Amino acid sequence: MSDLIEIKGFTNATLGWKAWLDVVSLDSATPEQIAVLEESHPKAKVSDYYLFLVHQPEVLKQRSVAFNAIMYAPGGMPRAERELGATVVSRINGCVYCASVHAQRFEQLAKRTDAIVEVFDDPHTAGTSERERAIVQFSIALTRAPDKVTSADIQALKDVGLNEAEILDLMHSVAIFAWANRLMLNLGEPVFDQPAA
Repeated sequence: MSDLIEIKGFTNATLGWKAWLDVVSLDSATPEQIAVLEESHPKAKVSDYYLFLVHQPEVLKQRSVAFNAIMYAPGGMPRAERELGATVVSRINGCVYCASVHAQRFEQLAKRTDAIVEVFDDPHTAGTSERERAIVQFSIALTRAPDKVTSADIQALKDVGLNEAEILDLMHSVAIFAWANRLMLNLGEPVFDQPAA
C-alpha cells in the first residue's frame, strides 16, 4: 500500500464498516442467501454491509451484478478513471468508507496518489490533467445537481478526449455511488483502526 493519506476526515486507510441493524447470521442463512453472498464479493461472508443487504438476497444479487459490470467490465473508460469518479462522489457525499476503498483502488490501478490527495483536500480544484479535471468536475456536477447537467457538461468531457462509451461509464459509476453512498451512510458507520490482515 502507498503512504497513508488523512485529509479533512478522509483517508486511504483500510476501514471496517459496522451495521446499525441486525445482520444475517451465516448459521441461520438460507441456501439462497449463502449463494448470493458467495457471488457478490470475496469477503461478503464477513462484511456487515453484505450480511445486512442479504436480508433481500435478490436485491443484493442484482446490485452486485450491476456494480461489477459498471466498475469492472472491460472496454470503455479505464478502470482507474471509474475509481476516480467513485472517489469524488464519495468525497462529495461524505462517505468516508467508500472514499477510502475507491481511493485505494485508484492508487492500485494508476500507481499514484496525487489525484486522491487533491480530491480529499478540495475536489473542486482536483485533477492532475485536463482530462482528470473534467472527470472530477463532471462527477461533482452529476452528484450535486443532476437536473442541472447539460449538453455543455458532456461537451467538456468530449473536449478532453472522452468518447461516448467512456462518458456512459463515468455516468454509471457516478450514479451507482449515489446509491452505494446512501446505503453506507444510512445503514451503519465506518470503523477505523482495523487490524492488519
